[in-house]
Amino acid sequence: MKHLYFTSFLVICSLSLVAQVQTGKASFYADKFDGVYTASGEKYKHNKLTAAHKTLPFGTKVRVTNLENNQSVEVVINDRGPYVEDRIIDLSKEAAEQLGFVNKGLAEVKIEVVDPGDGKVKEQPMRTIDQVTVEEKEFYEFEISRLKPKGYGVQIGTYLELVNLMRLADNLKNSYQKQVRVQVKIINGVKYYGLILGQFNSRAKAEDFRDELRSKFPDVFIVEYDRL
Repeated sequence: MKHLYFTSFLVICSLSLVAQVQTGKASFYADKFDGVYTASGEKYKHNKLTAAHKTLPFGTKVRVTNLENNQSVEVVINDRGPYVEDRIIDLSKEAAEQLGFVNKGLAEVKIEVVDPGDGKVKEQPMRTIDQVTVEEKEFYEFEISRLKPKGYGVQIGTYLELVNLMRLADNLKNSYQKQVRVQVKIINGVKYYGLILGQFNSRAKAEDFRDELRSKFPDVFIVEYDRL
């Protein structure tokens, strides 16, 4: 009887370990998602080692191995996805660079759970960046045109509410005397509005302006209009 129990225990352990390993395709986040809140409530940062998975609890640490070159990286799950049928994980850009598939876009990978975490992080609704207080009655004048800008800009934040966007856009335009542009993004079926300031011919000029803004907006980052 003891032998039977021990055998059953080994089978259960084996099944548990098998369930902790997956193989399939990995993708990585596009630059436009930098600074957007993930499903865990944390902001996505392209230079952090994080990832999205459909079912693993937030806070789970996994080792991802590129089966083509055998390079590995450990990432923490903080988002849900990917929402494409044949993909099993969506990695930060930094993780994809360490695995050597940024230029290819996709990679065949193996996922192994390294640390299941404490399971305390709960899924939260997406939030906006720097909520802006508005008066009961405010009026704004718009001159709207659809653009295909060139060069570089500096993104201030991503917003759900147009009223927050309008108030901040007005303040930024007056304070910095730069062109203000809005990029409409749809993430998981929800519309978000990226607020981008300026249009620069060179990345160096955009970097100078980004550094100027960082004291007030620590999460600003450069966008290349041609890649949006």
